[in-house]
Amino acid sequence: MNNLVVYLLEIMCKIIGLRFQRAMGSTPSWAQRSMKKKKRKTKNEDDSEEDEDADLLRKTGNFVTTSDSLPRGTLQIGKCLPANIERLSDAKLTTVQFHRSAQVVMTAGIDQSVSLFQVDGKTNPKIQSIYLEGFPVYKARFSADGEQVIATSLREKMFYVYDMMGGKVIPVNHIRGLEEKFVRNFEVSPDGSFLLISGLSGYQHLISMKTKEFVGSMKINGRATASSFSPDGSKIYTHSDEGEVFVWDVKSRRCVHRFTDEGCLHGTCIAVSQNGQYVACGSSSGVVNVYAHDECLRRTSPKPLKAIMNLVTSVTSLSFNPTSEILAIASKKIDDAVKLVHIPSLTVFSNFPLFGRKVIYLAESMDFSPRSGFFSIANNKGKALLYRLQHYSDF
Repeated sequence: MNNLVVYLLEIMCKIIGLRFQRAMGSTPSWAQRSMKKKKRKTKNEDDSEEDEDADLLRKTGNFVTTSDSLPRGTLQIGKCLPANIERLSDAKLTTVQFHRSAQVVMTAGIDQSVSLFQVDGKTNPKIQSIYLEGFPVYKARFSADGEQVIATSLREKMFYVYDMMGGKVIPVNHIRGLEEKFVRNFEVSPDGSFLLISGLSGYQHLISMKTKEFVGSMKINGRATASSFSPDGSKIYTHSDEGEVFVWDVKSRRCVHRFTDEGCLHGTCIAVSQNGQYVACGSSSGVVNVYAHDECLRRTSPKPLKAIMNLVTSVTSLSFNPTSEILAIASKKIDDAVKLVHIPSLTVFSNFPLFGRKVIYLAESMDFSPRSGFFSIANNKGKALLYRLQHYSDF
């Protein structure tokens, strides 16, 4: 009987390991152990498997973008099956995020789980799910190198690190120097160096991603409502509940500039475009101000390039696509409150979402795939809605 259990576990490890290998481009160590025993194959078998892997492996580095500039007005967009179709949730999803270097998407939510799916737009097969008992996930993010997932909960000081390549779930119970009752909202620096944890009373804390040790704190006037790293990870932009934005130098942890978000009484979110040209600030009134990045660093009262007024409730999500041509804006306060903004013209696409057809419900989280070919919205119904942006030829 024991031999049968061991045999079945080996089969499971091999199957999951192959899925990781095909989706991520390398084999996790826990899969390697069970695969070493069965490496004797004929040359023909190896060639056959390589052909199969070539079809399944979707490393984004293998793609070459050929898209022209994105036209305004109407967006060529098609609806796919939900990204998590093989594991829909009964509770709301709080996170959806695409992996930066593999054709993989992650979802997480109140049902205490983190799941990975391979995105093909047709069947979106599940790679793996982990269950974090007693830990409804407030937010989850990939590490910059894509080998870990960091997950926080609603009312916990601890957080989890899921080592995908090692197949281990590591609890981080206490960080000396981090004096916060809860660890909830955070950001990962693009260069992979830091975890930025938003605390109470205007405090923000930098944690080393490598050692998970406390590095230092920064404090703003009022309460920090949202933060975003610059694309190179050298600066942090923090919006406050008093309508001011603070700009921090990461190395020195000093505030190098601050500016007023025009007309904003209560800031709610902030995003910096990946080309470094734009800063978007959301407010409790539903207005999203889009600024030229250089103006934000030069002036204390910059004028927005455009005030987007298509939302009527508090802005809760902002996301630029990787080409910086689209800004997704959303409010999770009312159903279907999502708009896609054409950045070159600063106009809203007229055909998304479809008028009079409730399909999105409450948008909890949004993300674009690495080359903008897909867009996903995690909602309160447990679905990661998936859309194909047909202008972009790549994942």
